[in-house]
Amino acid sequence: MKVPFVDLKQQYESIRLEVAAAIHRVLEATAFAGGPFVAEFEKKFAEFCDTRHAMGVSSGTSALWLALQACGVGPGDEVITVPNTFIATAEAISFTGAKPVFVDVEADSCLMDPRLLERAITRKTRAVIPVHLFGQMADMDPIMEIARDRGLVVIEDACQAHGALYKGRRAGSIGDAGAFSFYPGKNLGAYGEAGAVVTNNDRLAERISVLRDHGQIRKYYHSTIGWNGRMDGFQGAVLTVKLKYLEDWNRARRDNAALYNGLLSGLEDVRLPVEKSYGEHVFHVYMVRVPNRDELMSSLADREISCNIHYPVPIHLQEAYGFLGLQKGTFPVAEQCAAEMLSLPMFAELTAGQIVYVAHEIKGFMRQDVAAQDYAPFSAAGT
Repeated sequence: MKVPFVDLKQQYESIRLEVAAAIHRVLEATAFAGGPFVAEFEKKFAEFCDTRHAMGVSSGTSALWLALQACGVGPGDEVITVPNTFIATAEAISFTGAKPVFVDVEADSCLMDPRLLERAITRKTRAVIPVHLFGQMADMDPIMEIARDRGLVVIEDACQAHGALYKGRRAGSIGDAGAFSFYPGKNLGAYGEAGAVVTNNDRLAERISVLRDHGQIRKYYHSTIGWNGRMDGFQGAVLTVKLKYLEDWNRARRDNAALYNGLLSGLEDVRLPVEKSYGEHVFHVYMVRVPNRDELMSSLADREISCNIHYPVPIHLQEAYGFLGLQKGTFPVAEQCAAEMLSLPMFAELTAGQIVYVAHEIKGFMRQDVAAQDYAPFSAAGT
């Protein structure tokens, strides 16, 4: 049986006619850059996130960068985040001229450890970016308390957490702003590149709207130096169609995760994802941790099961951030997570049969691996 890591075609087929009609409307209106279709999505996405504003932008990276810019982060500032995230989180910080500062993560969830936040704050610290990794929100109450006590901006990196909950509150609605990516493989994915910033702050919303459109307060009148970070009309139209199904798709992902959990529970060397008691995980990624990750991934690939690794090298050990001078061992929990994490196939349309097959092959590999370990000392002794 072939099991893809994600199957965008299957989801597309289920909404093909609605998507075709939406794209046709954009073509008929020739509203290709920003415009009414983006505005419609912004209104509906703000309602979904329980925020006053949503601004469609060109990508999740742009969303993070524009949010930081709008909050006044710039050269000489420091922004605290985690090292086990996609590099875009740090890139957005760097492109404001600020310096990324990392804190380690919790061993069970791989999310920012709030207990380590206070000691990372310096007189240069301007903002904190908790990353809602894999579809689960970081522990926001203590993060917000520390940030408010120290006068820091909080921008939620919600690029993997569309619809996730923290004590009943939506991802993106708790900090000063929340950044989302609509990369095609996300729980809510565009048919190209797109992103959004959500906020309850009127001033921030206005500032981001100006910054994403070349700093224009009206056409050809520029109040500040901005950038071209607009969402295009096609993406706005497609995302409006798909947003209607997001909660159903998230429920399907949670059901798939529950089935994985039931089938894989009890395996001694397989550490299953933890759902924190404070929230609801939407499983953008179903990540397990195994000590022999690379061997298992290779074995599953031989059986036509596609997996992924999010992310094999923490940001502080990437060549691009070598100038920070951070060595291996600086963030031991994040580094151990990176060495052990394996993302199994996960998408709303994944079938029970496919999940059973994946679990069966993992169990088979683990039994063989245990047998090989048991045999190795005996073999060595007999030679």
